[in-house]
Amino acid sequence: MTTAHQVPDILSSEFAENPYPAYSMMRESAPLIWHEATKSYIISRYEDVERAFKDKESEFTTDNYDWQIEPVHGKTILQLSGREHAVRRALVAPAFRGSDLRDKFLPVIDRNSRELIDAFRHTGSADLVTDYATRFPVNVIADMLGLDKADHARFHGWYTAVIAFLGNLSGDAEVAAAGERTRVEFAEYMLPIIQNRRDNLGDDLLSSLCAAEVDGVRMSDEDIKAFCSLLLAAGGETTDKAIASVFANLLLHPDQLAAVQQDRALIDRAFSETLRFTPPVHMIMRQTAKDVEVSGGTIPAGATVTCLIGAANRDGSRYHEPDRFNIFRDDLTTTTAFSAAADHLAFALGRHFCVGALLAKAEVETGVNQLLDAMPDIRLADGFDPVEQGVFTRGPQTLPVRFTPVKG
Repeated sequence: MTTAHQVPDILSSEFAENPYPAYSMMRESAPLIWHEATKSYIISRYEDVERAFKDKESEFTTDNYDWQIEPVHGKTILQLSGREHAVRRALVAPAFRGSDLRDKFLPVIDRNSRELIDAFRHTGSADLVTDYATRFPVNVIADMLGLDKADHARFHGWYTAVIAFLGNLSGDAEVAAAGERTRVEFAEYMLPIIQNRRDNLGDDLLSSLCAAEVDGVRMSDEDIKAFCSLLLAAGGETTDKAIASVFANLLLHPDQLAAVQQDRALIDRAFSETLRFTPPVHMIMRQTAKDVEVSGGTIPAGATVTCLIGAANRDGSRYHEPDRFNIFRDDLTTTTAFSAAADHLAFALGRHFCVGALLAKAEVETGVNQLLDAMPDIRLADGFDPVEQGVFTRGPQTLPVRFTPVKG
């Protein structure tokens, strides 16, 4: 087994600046690495990461979330397995698909996007990250839950602290403390709202969660609070970075941007390819239930496994010209890209496939459409080159653009 010192360390500044060369080295010559600092085994090849995500708990589990996620969210659906997981997922899933998503929440998505764009559509310039992407998904989730959007700054602060905690690979004590503090603050904010909503049900998602029942099982206040915390963090940070990355990739490939402007049906392709090429989440952890043979060796039972989505999604054995952004590629299936049958790994796969994937798709479709309408000649600000930042989650921190305001 190759050791970590032969490739750039995932905690190094070199890796943070550009992880893709390191990913390539790992896939080719070090597909299994023991990483001492994080006490985890790193896997990077598509076939291995796919297997870790798809496995039905016999080899790979989510037991690692007990220490990785529970300190900031409380016990979430991600940690459950078997029937307990199936029932909890059945309680929350209806809001994120079908008629509920279409009838209740598409108008919420549409309205929140327009409100943000209205603030800059007449100015000729915007920062698509700070003016739009970091606000849009959080506002949508707050609206869906029936929370006060005036608390946006608090929501954003909480999910930023949570994501920092989850990506705290170096074990920074202050980051850990801030994440755990967020759990307390969010509970103090959220539990009274949940209790009040139980007595005053409305047409929002929080009311649906309070009222939902499957096989005689209902969600406790703590269950709902943990799910809302998870939704804000997972639905905020990832969609935020996805929208920014879709535009960064298109702006750097003007021919593909022009194609999307001409045919908006290509937005799904642009989003799918962005999820493959520059995924918002670059690594997810699992835990082995027994000794598991993977490329490069054996992972012992009970070990933490760091699954490198960013590396697997650029595996040349799975994708043709994997380091090229190409919305027209024929080895990525757009029709399944937002389902558990996806052939990219950005939403994970199998039973723990991201429950909010269709919500993210709806947000990106709406957002990209409205932004392109408002900015038909969108271009990067002079001299600006989009740069990704982050290790656990990754995307542009700023994306200044210029455009000619649309009259009328």
